[in-house]
Amino acid sequence: MDLSCNYIRGNIPTSFANLTKLSILYLYENEFTGGDVEIVLANLTGLTYIDLNSNHFKSSFPSFLLKISSLVAIALDENLFEGTLDFGNTSSSSKLEVLNVRDNKFDGLVPESIWKLHNLNTLDLSHNNFKGRVPSSISKLNLISIDLSYNKFEGQVPPHLWKVQWRPSKDESGSLKLSHNSFNSFGKPVEVIDGALVELDLGSNLFQETFPQWICKFRNLTKLDLSNNRFSGSIPQCLKNFTNLRELTLRNNSLSGLLPDLNASELRSLDVSRNNLLGKLPRSLIISVEMEFLNVKGNKIKDTFPFWLGSLQVLNVLMLGSNAFYGPVYNPSTYLGFTNLQIIDISNNNFVGSLPQDYFYNWTIMSLVWSGYESLHIPEFGYMGDESINMVYKGVDMDFVRILKGFKAIDFSGNRFSGHIPTSIGLLSELNLLNLSGNTFAGNIPPSLTNITKLEILDLSRNNLSGEIPRGLVNLSFLSYINFSNNHLQGLVPQSPQFGSQNCSSFMNNPGLYGFEENCAKNRVPVLHQPDESLTSDPDEPVLNWKVAAIVFGPGVFCGLVIGHIFTSYKHEWFNYSWLILSFKGFVKFVLR
Repeated sequence: MDLSCNYIRGNIPTSFANLTKLSILYLYENEFTGGDVEIVLANLTGLTYIDLNSNHFKSSFPSFLLKISSLVAIALDENLFEGTLDFGNTSSSSKLEVLNVRDNKFDGLVPESIWKLHNLNTLDLSHNNFKGRVPSSISKLNLISIDLSYNKFEGQVPPHLWKVQWRPSKDESGSLKLSHNSFNSFGKPVEVIDGALVELDLGSNLFQETFPQWICKFRNLTKLDLSNNRFSGSIPQCLKNFTNLRELTLRNNSLSGLLPDLNASELRSLDVSRNNLLGKLPRSLIISVEMEFLNVKGNKIKDTFPFWLGSLQVLNVLMLGSNAFYGPVYNPSTYLGFTNLQIIDISNNNFVGSLPQDYFYNWTIMSLVWSGYESLHIPEFGYMGDESINMVYKGVDMDFVRILKGFKAIDFSGNRFSGHIPTSIGLLSELNLLNLSGNTFAGNIPPSLTNITKLEILDLSRNNLSGEIPRGLVNLSFLSYINFSNNHLQGLVPQSPQFGSQNCSSFMNNPGLYGFEENCAKNRVPVLHQPDESLTSDPDEPVLNWKVAAIVFGPGVFCGLVIGHIFTSYKHEWFNYSWLILSFKGFVKFVLR
């Protein structure tokens, strides 16, 4: 019986208990709320597969299912099941191979009695509140896939977890996911079989040791994630032997030395951002023709602009910011443009020179409307994948935990670019973020900016721009953050809701600019007590009373964290952390006004 993917509500009908010969029951992706599921399901003693995922079932763990010896797979993921796990009722002749309880509200310790599921090969306990240590009895199981991520496990990673097997004859991939826990060390890996693991995720834990050299034995890895730890030392050269590697994520550690050459022609994603890497960008990346995401931001890489990356036809995201890159970003003999690039950050480097007026002519993807289903060589459903980036967003350094597929951004800030801003920037009509601040661009602001109808963020501050602000910018209805400060602009600031809502600091230090005085008055917050005269600010500057801010900030942070936890759960992936933060900022700004 397959009733999946409907809008069925309420309890499972009690009449289902009469279906004693039923072998397969699929109720996933509905709105069932439970009731006494044991009365209904315990009688279905012929079940081999039961899938209840993505409903609203709320009860304790249905351990009665383990009495059904014929069951091969149980899927309870994405529900509201709670309490501890209980394997005490497991049938001695259990055939259970798959147990998935991901994304529920289970807590407590994982019981040692898990060994009773002696045929289990796939175990998913992720996105719950399990704590403590992983039971040693799990070593008695011949597991193919283990996912313990997003829990509260702690201590040493048990050596027996490295016994995860790989069964190519069944086309099954060995997978071990331990991310987002509190593991802090490794036991000596035992029985590390060459090729046993295909996917290894240790990200977001508390490891503080050198790069684990024993990883070199897993030469069939397609995905390796060690991000958000404190791994140190150099990245081993053995990664060159990982020819099947598709995703390598080492961001936010303390790794040093050179980024080694890789020999992975199928490499799709490489993230080594926020480390201490030196040297040049490996030219071996040119063979990774499937590369979609490249992030080396926040290192000490010293190299010229990688024009050769223009040959990677499916490159979507290029993050080179906060390194020691230098020289021009335009060479008429080697510059091809980036036809599929939709996010580029080369901020805070030493790039120099001027950009020709047709510089952005071939950046075609930034002018195409995203329909939500078009092929951009990245997964569907609104997000690019599991990658994260860090960008300056509305003047704030912000982490994007997930990247919206339709998001398009250019950040050239903090370099030494000169000359005029290319008029071809106006061709990028679907661009959301443009940051050219902190350079020496001169001349007028190009009127072609008014063609970028989806523009939300425009930062041209700290340049040598002159002339008037183009009046056509008032027609950009999505524009929510503008910064023209510290230039040589003059004339009347355009009058519109978008410009009127900006902080007056967005227009400061332009001697000839006027018409934004009302913004400064709006940003001023009344003082609730008589301040000490020696600490009084200039009367022309906005005053912020930090007691008022603290009163708002405390409850606001609490509400923000609670709402963020709800809206960024697995069921609500269409939300992005950044939008919650921005909504909270808007709320605080409104109250402080």
